[in-house]
Amino acid sequence: MRTTLKENEKIAAIVRKHWFVLVRPAILVLFSIIVTVIFPDPSVVGILGIFTAIMILWLIYRIIDRNSNIWVVTNLRVVDEHGVFSSNSKETPLNKINNVSFRQPLFGRIFNYGHMEIQSAAESGTTIHRWIQNPQLLKNTITESQERYRQDQLKDQADNLASAFTKSGPASMTMADELQKLYLLKEKGVITEEEYQKGKDKLLS
Repeated sequence: MRTTLKENEKIAAIVRKHWFVLVRPAILVLFSIIVTVIFPDPSVVGILGIFTAIMILWLIYRIIDRNSNIWVVTNLRVVDEHGVFSSNSKETPLNKINNVSFRQPLFGRIFNYGHMEIQSAAESGTTIHRWIQNPQLLKNTITESQERYRQDQLKDQADNLASAFTKSGPASMTMADELQKLYLLKEKGVITEEEYQKGKDKLLS
């Protein structure tokens, strides 16, 4: 990963393009070599030699492209690094992602690759990533990271409110205790997110 991590940022997953992107150029290289061996006609060998060289260059390009293109999911964002002759990076904050979906063609289901679409409210808008290995893992990791990010934000908010009330005096300390109790109830699943927000608003009103 070329992108520098931010403070307290942790990597949840790194995903590359599937090895299936190398299959077509590899088959063409093998085919041209076999044809050259079977038909060693000088009038054909020259053309096949040029064709083989082009296919080898294409295969090398695909290998470099696969190693250069990665998708990194952290506890704060999704980073898309790409580029063979230049280095490019695009990031989408987790709280800006609205929807993550993917589709797998027939061979994608067999070999576990797919094409993913990430819809976000960030400047990047909707982005499509092709030939991703294990797209289900990437989608699940993004969804889980989003949920943890949301929980961390709520916890920080509750802690900040509790800290502010504690500094205000004894009466505010009682309110801070109630806020913390509400948060713990939500974390344990006793109350819903909506009930937590209503209870918090009632205490603060």
